[in-house]
Amino acid sequence: MIPPLPLRTGTPSSSSSPRPGAPHVPYPPARRRALTKQALPWVRVAGPSWPMSPERADAEARAYEQVAGVAPDKIPAIHGYDGENHALVMEDMSDLEVLRTVLNEGAAYGPDTSRRIGEFVAQLSFATSGFGMPSAERKALIAACVSPELCKITEDVVLSEPYIEHEHNHWHPGLDDLAAAFRADPRLRTEVADLRHVFMTSAQAPLHGDLHTGSVMVGERDGAPVVRVFDPEFSFVGPIGFDLGLYWANTLVSQERARALGTLTDHGEQLRLSWEAFAAQFRRLWPTRVDTFFDDAYLDRFLDRVWAESLGFAGTEIVRRVIGFAHLTDLTTLPDPVPASRRALLLGRELIVRRAELTGPDDVRAVVASLS
Repeated sequence: MIPPLPLRTGTPSSSSSPRPGAPHVPYPPARRRALTKQALPWVRVAGPSWPMSPERADAEARAYEQVAGVAPDKIPAIHGYDGENHALVMEDMSDLEVLRTVLNEGAAYGPDTSRRIGEFVAQLSFATSGFGMPSAERKALIAACVSPELCKITEDVVLSEPYIEHEHNHWHPGLDDLAAAFRADPRLRTEVADLRHVFMTSAQAPLHGDLHTGSVMVGERDGAPVVRVFDPEFSFVGPIGFDLGLYWANTLVSQERARALGTLTDHGEQLRLSWEAFAAQFRRLWPTRVDTFFDDAYLDRFLDRVWAESLGFAGTEIVRRVIGFAHLTDLTTLPDPVPASRRALLLGRELIVRRAELTGPDDVRAVVASLS
């Protein structure tokens, strides 16, 4: 359990990210410095005009507690949670960098980052799914993890608004034709509706809920690579493919940025690396399942379903990040964002409508190449 912890120094920080600039709390004195992170009473990227309950910090603390039991090396150390002030006391990660930032500056992913993300999703989802947790215990977990306010944001912002007229939507004028075409595309809308329904009804496992390259920190400590996933305030019980899909969307958009700048390195390998790591880790855990009625043949079918849903959710996240709400700096900071943004939109549509046809990473790579 994360211990209740009265804050020891002053008041909690209003920081939304464990980076320099937030007040530090010396806890515990003999170890690495800690800092406080307090939930703001509004949507971070929108500001006070979009109020949101700071109680989402409860979901974040609960998510960290769940991950700490199965993948403690992939999250910051959490020292305590002050529920009254909606504040977490966590490991100071100011020696690490946000993955999106280093990618935008031209860095490569390296061999470890996406592999560890895939392992993270597998470790968390298996342990808290019907495969890894007894039924009664899991039902209690599902009840505790209900997060209607934050789920509603995703249902709207990611899984409906970009395909209708809505005040949240905006885009570069050079994308007017594609934005209009997407709103008028009945096949696309039906497929997104299917994914929206999966998101709303598929309670497979507790998720991070907002797993993008801005929610991952990377660096080195003692000469070894470090990958830390943070900010799981959107955590809820949902389809496993949603976490994978959000990460894939961001890797694919980073690939388009690198292509536009002529700095492509290992960007095109990240979907494959994360998927292979996820599937391998899930298979390693499979013999420990609590219900052996699920046989090996069912595991193959289950992983196929997760793969297809991950692709679909990746497509919806790409579309949202280009013509919906909260765009990605990967594209917006390009000298001319239009060509890369058009490629990203077209790729997003393909992933949504063809997710059942694209049966492996090589198929996705072929789609990306076809857009050249």
